[in-house]
Amino acid sequence: MASRGTATAKIDNYMEDFKDVKTILVSQPKPERSPYYDLEEKWGLTIDWRQFIHVEPVIEKEFRRNRIRPDEFSSIIFTSKQAIEHFFRLCEEMRIKMPQETKYFCLTATIANYLQKFIVYRKRKVFVGKRKVEDLNNYFMKHKEKENFLLPCSNLGAKDVVAYLDKNSINYKDVMMYRTVASDLSDLSDVVYDVLIFFSPLGIESLYENFPTFNQKDTRFAVFGKSTLQAVEERGLFPNIIAPTPETPSMSMALEAYLQKTKK
Repeated sequence: MASRGTATAKIDNYMEDFKDVKTILVSQPKPERSPYYDLEEKWGLTIDWRQFIHVEPVIEKEFRRNRIRPDEFSSIIFTSKQAIEHFFRLCEEMRIKMPQETKYFCLTATIANYLQKFIVYRKRKVFVGKRKVEDLNNYFMKHKEKENFLLPCSNLGAKDVVAYLDKNSINYKDVMMYRTVASDLSDLSDVVYDVLIFFSPLGIESLYENFPTFNQKDTRFAVFGKSTLQAVEERGLFPNIIAPTPETPSMSMALEAYLQKTKK
């Protein structure tokens, strides 16, 4: 991605001048429907979409080095739909059919609903949280003495879940089944955007993995979430657009609020 000069060294001394915005890059795959499309038309913008990170599977041969068979575990903990997909992919590649009595602990209802694509859904075997692993505490406490748990995860791990399991002395094994890695963005090396939008620290890491000498200067950074904001600030970059806030709970709302200021 084309350099635009030196990055802002001290955020506290930066004075926002709300320069005009014409081009935006969103670091996600292009969706079928999005409020960004309305902003594009309303404000005469060019908005491009590009996935900065992607998931790669751990192949069967590599997984077997762990000397783990999924069907040796009586309970499985799922933290995402990706974990479900790669768990059952490896089961199929290893010609393993999970026993009907296997129990599944899902962090959210969305994850539990996705599980129905792969198993015959029975409530007595699927335990569902609202958002955090602590939501499943009653279920874990009820079954911890009899069950051994498998936690499929990526190369990034599942720190909050692991911390909870360790704290409560739950018998588990976490194992990597897929990787989240930086996408190849080399074709953007000579392209400059007025605004870059990021939704995770991994997007920032991918930016610098692809362009180690990237400098900010006039490029505006739009960031969603505290961890993404922290990643931007740790790089000495200035976050021009921040969400969520009480006034702008979504990134599209925060972006429009910024665009309004550029027209004053």
